[in-house]
Amino acid sequence: MQKIVLFGYGDIAQIAKYYFDIDSDFEVVAFTLDKEYISETTFEGLPVVPFQDIEKLYPSDKFKMFIALSYTNMNKLREQKYHEAKEKGYELVSYVSSKCSYMSQFPHGDNCFIFEDNTIQPFVKIGNNVTLWSGNHIGHHSEIHDHNFVSSHVVISGHCTIESNCFLGVNSTIAHKVTISKETLLGAGSIISKDTVEKGIYVPPRTIKLDKTSDQIKL
Repeated sequence: MQKIVLFGYGDIAQIAKYYFDIDSDFEVVAFTLDKEYISETTFEGLPVVPFQDIEKLYPSDKFKMFIALSYTNMNKLREQKYHEAKEKGYELVSYVSSKCSYMSQFPHGDNCFIFEDNTIQPFVKIGNNVTLWSGNHIGHHSEIHDHNFVSSHVVISGHCTIESNCFLGVNSTIAHKVTISKETLLGAGSIISKDTVEKGIYVPPRTIKLDKTSDQIKL
């Protein structure tokens, strides 16, 4: 098995290790983090080492890496560490669940994290450093550019473009031939039928609370 180091220390890193352990050809051997953020020397039974010293302890000719970070600062922190790891010479691996329906003939990029129950249709193109949480539909001929985070149960219809550094909230829906511009944030349940503007934030109307109580309604 190929040995990898995970950059991260928290829920995403813990989840990444779990998936790599049970459903990949990679063996996680250590975690790494910037020195100033290390509070424990072990995590999940493995060593946590300073990123500043990673080349000495786990050299890039023998170990690969995965950047296990979330969508902080519109994915820019994960993007920054992605580039820093590459500058150190590391090959960045991807995880694609064996329970994902990956029907596109185009390979995904590096440092992608594609969970179970994603449906990725023919002619879809997925760039680098993209997270697809569980249960999304990525429609035919759509493109997801680099450094994006798609949460759960998002519908991306056919011929859509997701530009870089976007966050797509749970249950958001994107209509046919729509472009989600760079650094767009879609709130949970958003329905987008027209191109978004760069750095735009789109949220649906809030759910209201009725004056009645549940025992006053017949179901």
